[in-house]
Amino acid sequence: MTVTSQPDQTAAAAPDLAQLLRPVVRESSVSEVAKRLLDHLSAGDIRPGTRLPAERQLAEALGVARSSVRGALSALDVLGIIEIRPGSGSYVREGTSEFLPRAINWGLMLGQRRTQDLVEVRTHMEGVSARLAAERATDEDVARLEEHLQHMRDAQGDVAAFIDADIAFHLECARIARNSVLSDILHSIRALLQVWMERVSDIEGTVGGTLCEHDAVLKAIRDRDPEAADRAMAAHMRMASTRLHASIDGTS
Repeated sequence: MTVTSQPDQTAAAAPDLAQLLRPVVRESSVSEVAKRLLDHLSAGDIRPGTRLPAERQLAEALGVARSSVRGALSALDVLGIIEIRPGSGSYVREGTSEFLPRAINWGLMLGQRRTQDLVEVRTHMEGVSARLAAERATDEDVARLEEHLQHMRDAQGDVAAFIDADIAFHLECARIARNSVLSDILHSIRALLQVWMERVSDIEGTVGGTLCEHDAVLKAIRDRDPEAADRAMAAHMRMASTRLHASIDGTS
């Protein structure tokens, strides 16, 4: 990726941002740090293309550990709100203003009160998706799902590849369901699903459990059993939600 240099006035704006920030009340809260940055982005305090202050400056301004700042910046990078350029710093992406309202409305910063609402909505969407997929899948559709699951197995030592294959499996289910609304919604929250999965990836048993749960969903769809597909996906969503809450409790 080609990195273009930023104008001097853009980089010079960073110290002003540091002065705007107030200490975060709860120590080591990644979600609170991310939310504080999002608040300033949505208020227009930080322009697209602006280089953010260094981790040390942000940590001092917010009164938190640098690890909290680092985690928050990583989450915003995954969401496409900022771009982390090794050796250069973190920059606000162009077009962020259009993305922010949707990001905030979906409660993308895990650990906030809307997380439970998100869990409930996603659980129902995924259940309907699996049920319809079992009713409508062709042999070719099942073969593609099997490929995604195999990619998950092959990528167990590669977190990023495992997450990509996991998301692909869920989006394939929505495609097989042949319901454009379901498919559009799941595609629109793809970045959110990625943050969710990255958040729980280091919890013990996540990879093995996730594989078993996806295998059960695949089997039900292969058997063209809508009830079993719904039950298997519901079980997967329950376990995924448990892992998500365990992650939140461990870092908030």
